[in-house]
Amino acid sequence: MNAIDIRPVRSDEVAATLDYVMAARASIFPQLDATQVPDDLARFAEVYLSSAQGCFLLAWQAGQIVGSIGYLPYDQRFNQLQLPLEATVEVVRLFVSPSCRGAGVAKALYAALLAQARAAGVRTLYLHTHPFLPGAIAFWQKQGFEVLDVESDPVWQTTHMRCVASG
Repeated sequence: MNAIDIRPVRSDEVAATLDYVMAARASIFPQLDATQVPDDLARFAEVYLSSAQGCFLLAWQAGQIVGSIGYLPYDQRFNQLQLPLEATVEVVRLFVSPSCRGAGVAKALYAALLAQARAAGVRTLYLHTHPFLPGAIAFWQKQGFEVLDVESDPVWQTTHMRCVASG
């Protein structure tokens, strides 16, 4: 396998990033409307490039995007969670191209994101995932996340997780 280069998205890479993320999202979540662009992606530059509380990284291999991950300020939208208001971010958009799965790309992306978060003074990382995503919950637990809550919805069973970003 060719070397993987992980780095923050540059402003001239936003269009390619959005294409990659929307395609990955559509393949993993076919039940979602692929024509609806989520708010964070519609405001990509504002959320991830212009904000000190946002970060978005890409994994590149041979000039192609093969993975992504980001974080943005957690917006307290889940009332059942008791997360601190300050220095808490939500980890989002971890996608790895099928050809690179199982090669450590997700782990490397998260390690790079965690380093960015620590440098930015983030204390708590939050994310949610779903049990129908193979290996997702176990992956995040291996990265130090703990399960906070599992919603009872029969389709999504949204699993909320947290990790303290101690240095």
